[in-house]
Amino acid sequence: MSQSSAVIDALKRALRQRGLTYADVGARLGLSESSMKRVFAQKTMDLDRLERICEMLGIDFSELFELAGASGGRLTELGVEEERELVADPRLLLVAVLAISHWSAGRILATYRIEEPELVGMLARLDRMRVLDFLPGNRIRVRLARNFNWRRGGPIQRFFEERLQQEFFQSSFSGRDELRLMVNGALSAPSIARLQEQMQRIGAEFDSLVDEDRHLDEEGRKGVSMVLAIRPWEPELFAVLRRVQG
Repeated sequence: MSQSSAVIDALKRALRQRGLTYADVGARLGLSESSMKRVFAQKTMDLDRLERICEMLGIDFSELFELAGASGGRLTELGVEEERELVADPRLLLVAVLAISHWSAGRILATYRIEEPELVGMLARLDRMRVLDFLPGNRIRVRLARNFNWRRGGPIQRFFEERLQQEFFQSSFSGRDELRLMVNGALSAPSIARLQEQMQRIGAEFDSLVDEDRHLDEEGRKGVSMVLAIRPWEPELFAVLRRVQG
């Protein structure tokens, strides 16, 4: 994570801790709530705005940078062996995904056929992997960085491709909270790169919203998966009609 991203993330945490919203900040800066959301999502904060928000929080730059530094050392990805360990034990993988999604131990026990001694053992394993801190009272504190990703081409991604991808797309995506968007067209390399950057920002906004919603009652949140995909591609039924270049 870049230093600027860490500072913005620390600023967002400080706002949440004080019960302040994007609308509150926008009112202070003369901007709309949607504009503030965009500023935080894109992490395009100029020094004047940063200083005014710090004044609103009652902190100075040095305190903000200390808060940003305190979030360092978080994992941006797991090692291959750790991912293999998760894939080899579907129940452990389930608990890992739930913990990363900020489920409490109590909710996991109430929702899944997992007994407390087993859950304690799995949370201890995830603690050793540095996925989370397993605290007294079965409390869970996630240790992964906001920009955490599964390893590209690693065991988790292969598991998804081999076991879950087909199941995920077996839907009309017409239900409530569902959406599938597919568009086609010819693009230049710079345009493709531009869209990829925007997809990265959407992924960052997803993480930001997950973090914001952590304080909500657990019954008010639902597990959500989002897949963004873009690549040069021609369906095989079209490719076989191509003329052979001599």
